[in-house]
Amino acid sequence: MKIAITGASGHIGTNLCRTLLGEGHSLKVLINEYTRSLEGLDLEFVRGNLLDPASLGKLASGSEVFIHMAASISINGDRRVMDTNFEGTKNVLKAFRESGARRLIHFSSIHALVHDPLNESLNEMRSLALKDPIIYNRSKAMGEQAVHEAVAGGLDAVIINPTSVMGPNDFKPSLIGQAILQLYHGKIPALIPGGYDWVDVRDVVSGTIAAIDSGRKGESYLLSGHFVSLADLYDMLRELKGNGKKLPVLPFWLAEVGVPFLKAWARLTGSNPLYTRESVNILKTAHHGISSEKASKELGYRVRPFGETLKDTIVWFDENHYL
Repeated sequence: MKIAITGASGHIGTNLCRTLLGEGHSLKVLINEYTRSLEGLDLEFVRGNLLDPASLGKLASGSEVFIHMAASISINGDRRVMDTNFEGTKNVLKAFRESGARRLIHFSSIHALVHDPLNESLNEMRSLALKDPIIYNRSKAMGEQAVHEAVAGGLDAVIINPTSVMGPNDFKPSLIGQAILQLYHGKIPALIPGGYDWVDVRDVVSGTIAAIDSGRKGESYLLSGHFVSLADLYDMLRELKGNGKKLPVLPFWLAEVGVPFLKAWARLTGSNPLYTRESVNILKTAHHGISSEKASKELGYRVRPFGETLKDTIVWFDENHYL
């Protein structure tokens, strides 16, 4: 197939491109500035961005499938994410509609969905988080809503909602990759309660490719993995490393009060702040029961053990001189 891709240089994108090329597909990808993760790959490049309709039209032209992964991710309240994640998605929908491509795969996020109540399984029936106070969550919800509205108007699209993605080929690295490296190197003074549902990037890629032909028009699919707390993750990293000091676990209220000091610590250690008001809130409200049952039944989605994912991530970082 001829496949157009936005977000190809990101963590999921670079893994997806490698897999699709291995299967013999022809790929045309949108690039802005960062291309290191795509070096050496047989790709057709289109320079532009989601707010440049002309470049999106060129990207979509002649393609059979359009995979839209590009997004702006922020845990610092950056309002520019709304332009990229909402307005950019509307531009993609227009370019896709005009191209005549047969199917759009749109990447949303688990954070596009309302997480409450936390004591009930979180699945595709949850409402979109259109009034979420965190701007990233709200922007992804609005982007997903725009896709659903386009489907109602006749467009063929499938939506993918991954959880927190971890795994090899994390070149930039991603925000999750940066967090793993900070934890590995002990560049944070303390842990806080809570955790995330972590999913292997290779499992997300497999689910995405299956959705091209097996996903049902207009449907969304949660691609989840395993819920692991930050404390347990840190202990597993210490075991892989073979050393490392124990860290205290702060209560949420103290973490919230200490956000400015934790940001200052990050500056002193030359790293991006792992704890912000947004990230602490996400950890506090993280759902322990995110279900990928629908994807398993309809896409044949499978999840590998978390320990394998974490080990392979650290091995890749080590082999590529990030450690």
